[in-house]
Amino acid sequence: MVRVPSGAPPLVPHPSHHASRITHHASRLSTLRSGRAAFSLLEVMIAGGIFFMAVFAILAMVSSVLSNARSLRRVELDAGMVAAQLSITNKLTEGTQSGDFGNLYPGYSWEADEYEVGTNGLWQVDIVVHRSGLQKPADVMSVWLFRPESQSGFGRPNTRPM
Repeated sequence: MVRVPSGAPPLVPHPSHHASRITHHASRLSTLRSGRAAFSLLEVMIAGGIFFMAVFAILAMVSSVLSNARSLRRVELDAGMVAAQLSITNKLTEGTQSGDFGNLYPGYSWEADEYEVGTNGLWQVDIVVHRSGLQKPADVMSVWLFRPESQSGFGRPNTRPM
């Protein structure tokens, strides 16, 4: 407390001094607030690192689950693969063809019996897929293919039912 002599006017701070002090405090407060409103570069880098670690962990888990599901699925082979291969040929020959699927499906083989159904170039192909060790065929399919360029056994009557 400041003692003022008795007869002297009281001490009053200068108004410009008071305004500059308020302005200084306001600018300091706004600096503090703006500093707290944004993240530092270090905080952003740490958050990004955590985010990417979580994303890569999730991707690794999904990849693992997909590979396990792929290994558990049962490989069912159908005769459509043989039919597709025969459909790209222009000429068919009457008789029986056979083959296997190589390393793609080991233990599986196929037979295709080809014969002309009519005299207009319509052929029927009966396909049977076998699995080694099983008596029952894995799949059976019959397809009709129009191949007018193919030749059947000349003079042989068609004894197969339509």
